[in-house]
Amino acid sequence: MFRAFVITGAIAAFAVSVQAELADGIKAVVHDSVITYLDVEDLTLQTSEVLRRQFRTQPEEFQKKMEEARRDNLEKLLSRELILHDFKTAGYNLPESVIDELVQERIRSKYGDRVTLTKTLQAEGITYEKFRQQVREQFIVEALRQKNISAEIIISPHKIETYYLAHADDFKLENEVKLRMIVLDKSSDPAAPSPKALAQEILGKLKEGATFAEMATIHSSGSRAKQGGDWGWVENSVPPVLRKELNDIAFSLKPGELSEVIETPEACYLMLVEEARSSHVKSLGEVRDQIEKNLLLEERNRLERQWIDKLKKKTFVRYF
Repeated sequence: MFRAFVITGAIAAFAVSVQAELADGIKAVVHDSVITYLDVEDLTLQTSEVLRRQFRTQPEEFQKKMEEARRDNLEKLLSRELILHDFKTAGYNLPESVIDELVQERIRSKYGDRVTLTKTLQAEGITYEKFRQQVREQFIVEALRQKNISAEIIISPHKIETYYLAHADDFKLENEVKLRMIVLDKSSDPAAPSPKALAQEILGKLKEGATFAEMATIHSSGSRAKQGGDWGWVENSVPPVLRKELNDIAFSLKPGELSEVIETPEACYLMLVEEARSSHVKSLGEVRDQIEKNLLLEERNRLERQWIDKLKKKTFVRYF
């Protein structure tokens, strides 16, 4: 037993040692600045939660997306270090008084006061000096981005139209219905009123002439109750916006038609389809602003990659 205890302890100690080495492992070096494995993992943490939910039944796809996120975040950190190094070598100067103003503005906008800032930093294990350094570096990075990437990029109407024609499938919509819905959640309390009985009562009032919006505002426990149960235009997409049984019924109703009471294990529902639209491609007028934003982002990203590549050529960079 004693021997097993010693072996177990040794294994645990080895695991901690390996984990520590992994955390301190170097992913890249930019001049004299080091980017560690832990730096990359910290930046990827928030993304990992989103991906875990999105691909919870696809472990291989989850791992693939995580590796892509790690590579992207390593490049983000590397670009940041290149920009900071360029700031130093170019002889730029940022007075301490400017940093003081930036810090005070950050405290006012994000934390409200110095006391809240101190508590937050303590909870995150960050010193005030480190916080101040983060504010300084963030300002430098954003300032040099603005200096080196033109803010006055112009996207011509011809380029927007060409993009629209080449990506018509991206703007295709399946059948849509303009939907209102009343949701009556079921309670675990056996003494609570029956949502099915209430739904039948509401259905009777609707058939007698009560407005759906008024009934939804009064009775619905759904997130759109204050809007009269208005879900706006709902597309018959894959996967569906609504749960399958609700989606199937919504798209079986005709404009102006009211559903019967729909019961699921969690709630009872009533639906009204106000209008319906067949599948179609959005017009250029509907998507022009979206296309322009996409093209502006693409062009800014291209210019930034071009700038970062120039910085890489004149700075020592090594990946591990």
